[in-house]
Amino acid sequence: MENFADQCLDMARSILGHNLESISEQGIIAPFADESSRNDEPGHAVLAIGEYFRATNDATLEGYDLIDLAARCITAQAFTEEKFENGLAYSALGLLSFGPSKDRNPVWERLMDPTRDQLDKQLLERSDYENHFQSFNIAKAVTRFSLGLSKKDETGRLIDRFIERIESNSSGGYLDDAGGSESRLGGCFDVYGVMSFVFIRQALQLHANVNLRERKLPSLRTHSEKYLKVLPDMVRQDGTGFAYGRSIGAYGQMHCISLILQALRDDWIAPTQRDLYLDTVRRLFVNFFATYLDQEHGYLVIRDEQRSTVPYHTTRMANFDAARYLCQWSRLARATGGNSAPSAVVPARKVGRFVNFDKSHRKEQGLFLYQDAESGLAFQLPLIGSAPQGRNKSGNLAFPHSPGIFDWPVDRYLPVMLPELTFGKSVILPSFYGKNCTTSIGLRNSLVFKYDQPELITTDENFVNGLGSCKVTWTFQGGKISCEFCFSVKQQVQLDRMRYIMPIAAPHSQYRVSTTQTLGAEGHRTSVTKDDFQAQWKELDTVTNDPSLRTYYGNMHYLQILERDHPLTMRPGVQYRLALSFEPDIAFADE
Repeated sequence: MENFADQCLDMARSILGHNLESISEQGIIAPFADESSRNDEPGHAVLAIGEYFRATNDATLEGYDLIDLAARCITAQAFTEEKFENGLAYSALGLLSFGPSKDRNPVWERLMDPTRDQLDKQLLERSDYENHFQSFNIAKAVTRFSLGLSKKDETGRLIDRFIERIESNSSGGYLDDAGGSESRLGGCFDVYGVMSFVFIRQALQLHANVNLRERKLPSLRTHSEKYLKVLPDMVRQDGTGFAYGRSIGAYGQMHCISLILQALRDDWIAPTQRDLYLDTVRRLFVNFFATYLDQEHGYLVIRDEQRSTVPYHTTRMANFDAARYLCQWSRLARATGGNSAPSAVVPARKVGRFVNFDKSHRKEQGLFLYQDAESGLAFQLPLIGSAPQGRNKSGNLAFPHSPGIFDWPVDRYLPVMLPELTFGKSVILPSFYGKNCTTSIGLRNSLVFKYDQPELITTDENFVNGLGSCKVTWTFQGGKISCEFCFSVKQQVQLDRMRYIMPIAAPHSQYRVSTTQTLGAEGHRTSVTKDDFQAQWKELDTVTNDPSLRTYYGNMHYLQILERDHPLTMRPGVQYRLALSFEPDIAFADE
């Protein structure tokens, strides 16, 4: 993987070269135009600089003293007034990247005594977390022990607690990032699970006690491999990676690449599967390179006049994270050795399966994955809850997520491809959870995915007990999709409104790979086959100039809205169905 390693390092140099100038004398990061700084950005900068030092052993870059810059950013992060666990954890691992002992660490030598004392105090202090923030506690413990700030190593205990919480919150062994008691429903299974295992594995690699690392890797591997086995079925032929939930876009590519490269380095991938994973990494990387890197100027672009991302991801932070990951990929590729290309052509795969994240008496949650090699249709259909900061957003709703084909806005709620029913103050959506989730073979060799909702649930994930129930059926055959939503109520009730929205978006006009999927001239080829709500298609809503409706991948142009805007009396014993079918005209953006 030498060529790949060199390419990653060249990109990292370019990105760092464009962003080191943003670090002030006080270690504060200056934002890009029209953005505001985050208080954890100095920590992200330290880890990027530390990873570059690990990959090159160079203490300077384009005239900048990397040791001095890292010391400045650590000082700024240590004395941030508000507590930022992630910034502190990133800066701690960045510090550790320069040396495993404070006596031989050039950055530690540059720190003033008040900064050392403050850092020691903050690395010791920690809150207990049930979400991905627990990985930051692990990084802090690794740093404190490895630098010699403590003779007691808490790393093993914290990793055990992290694993125990995964197992208690998920029967499938995946990270529920909903935050325990803070969540109404729970079951936020998104890209933060991948990120957590990548971050913990990176921290363990820097641990001074090699024996502890070897003892803890098997338990981490058990759960990390669950994500690893899903990735080849998730990644679309054009290289689009994690495509649902929060904080995807560039991060939906980067986290996945790191997980696979770490697994290749650790020999977690069987030789018979190596070509499959090398091909998956290749497609993920090409998509990341073409979609998010400004190749003329050499820095990362995550939001512009055509696309957007979550508000808590700044362009500056994403650039430092990209530089850090590129340096990491360079090291991992060299450690892996061999050729980065598969030994043989890996054919497009046919996929249709439900990944069970959690199954209990209360709820079932998971992810339905589909890829049809002939038509090119591929999507991710999540049946999950959300974390508090991701609530009332479209990214985790239970519809087929397929950028360029079935799109949704960033950090905004719309009932995308789902009927939204309003009963007074209760707004119902058949998403977030299911019971009796099943996949089966239907007529004409079609694939059927169905689930029940014994109690209806609101858009903010509260159950409305006693109101009614819903049965959902999705049917897939080649490039065709059919869906049916069957509602029934337990007592007579007035429905105030029903609406169903089909967004139409396009990939970025410049940042995209040549095989990026998009809708052809015939669009979704939507047909309403059953509508007991007697809804009507509204006039096409043009939203091209609405910045709040951009996607992670390109601009949204239209909303097709099917709506009943006047009351309907729903009676018990009657089934109310809405059924639609789609056969999207899939094209390539550069055809």
